[in-house]
Order: sequence, then C-alpha cells, then structure tokens
Amino acid sequence: MGRERINHGSDFEREIGYSRAVVDGRWVFVSGTTGYDYSTMQISEDVVEQCRQTLANIDDALTRAGSGAADVVRVRYLVPDADDFELCWHLLRSYFGVARPAATMTVVGLASKAMKIEIEVTALRPD
Repeated sequence: MGRERINHGSDFEREIGYSRAVVDGRWVFVSGTTGYDYSTMQISEDVVEQCRQTLANIDDALTRAGSGAADVVRVRYLVPDADDFELCWHLLRSYFGVARPAATMTVVGLASKAMKIEIEVTALRPD
C-alpha cells in the first residue's frame, strides 16, 4: 500500500508545501491544524470557535483517510495562552472522549497572532 496525501487546498498547504494528512498503511498523520475555515481562509477571534473549526478540519481529514475520532491514538495541543486551553475542554472531551488518546498540551508561539489553538493527531485506520 502506497502513501496517500490528503489536502484541503488551503493557501498554507500550497505556499509552505505540506499535506493536511498523510496516510501510510494503517497510520494517519494529521498535520498541526488550526481554526481557519479553508473555504474562506477566515478565522474567528474566539478560541472556542477556533477549536470547533479545528476539530471539523481534523474530522474531515480523518474521514477522507478512512478513519475517525475514535481511531485517534495521539493528540498534541499547541496554544499561545495556557488560559485558553480550559475553555476548549468541553469540545475536546466531546470529540476525543471515546478514543481517550495519549495527549500533550504545550504553550508555544504559533505562525500567526490570530491563531489561538493548533491540534495535531495521529490515528490508526480500522482493520
């Protein structure tokens, strides 16, 4: 089985030169994903709305890869402001609650001041 690349067609993917997700065998690697609506390239100022859109973007990539939230084994949360993270817990619990993946949250600088959360996941496609 070859390597499959999944793209949303965002400006970032094209300009930087990466894929939203890469499928290799059963593994699905979803790149760090933010709350941009890729159809408009707009992002909310609200961290909860950004988190909601981020999860929708991830879900789309996982679905296209033949996987889903229940198949996630690893998640990394990147936030510029640690105080924003707790505001997103209810969404994260709702999305990842079944899988309960290994997780890490790190406070970092992101590529744009507009970005308030970035999430990266690794999943396994079901047999």
